[in-house]
Amino acid sequence: MKTGKNTKQMEEQPLIVYRNVDINQQELGILNDVNFELRRGEFVYIIGKVGSGKSTFLKTIYGELPACNGEPQVLEYNMREIRPGQIPALRRRLGIVFQDFQLLTDRTVEENLKFVLRATGWKDRTAIQNRIHEVLTQVGMENKGYKMPNELSGGEQQRIVIARAILNKPEIILADEPTGNLDVETGRHIVELLRDICRQGSAIIMTTHNLNLLTEYPGTVYCCKDHRLQKDTNL
Repeated sequence: MKTGKNTKQMEEQPLIVYRNVDINQQELGILNDVNFELRRGEFVYIIGKVGSGKSTFLKTIYGELPACNGEPQVLEYNMREIRPGQIPALRRRLGIVFQDFQLLTDRTVEENLKFVLRATGWKDRTAIQNRIHEVLTQVGMENKGYKMPNELSGGEQQRIVIARAILNKPEIILADEPTGNLDVETGRHIVELLRDICRQGSAIIMTTHNLNLLTEYPGTVYCCKDHRLQKDTNL
């Protein structure tokens, strides 16, 4: 249940709070006793080896996997008590950027974005066109709307994925290894783009293997290791 709060209280309250949360997948314990906070405008990295639980943690934030025990709260939803019918409303307030793009390959960039807007309740044709133009311009792809995904480079496809993620002006963006399939220079451009979006108000959680990014583009760092997610104060 949501309570009436003034704007200042809303801005000060963390967007995500996990207190002593356990995370399992197929009855296997992945992460234990997770304590995590995300605040408005914050840029958070999650690092760790393959299989350490980074993506699994993100899945609990958007309701793909349940959180066990403790107090997991995302945008005022208790993720242990959230009902299936509430998950679409939660996800409309999140943007998700996948490593493997997950664009619809049978339609153009513009049609990919239209599909998302219509699926999330947009009906006015002019408003849809204007929003698509806005997000494509924001990610530097304003002249690529007519292209099919397979006509774009990996970096261009990832920019379109980011455009798709910000269509509904999300409060939180979850970026799961967004540079993992890109060359180093293109990866830097993607992180710079995400940081620009963060400066405009969206909080961002980004998983990565590339530790060089942490020194080039500093942020809050959490590390998945030995079934724990802990803030890393050494970086």
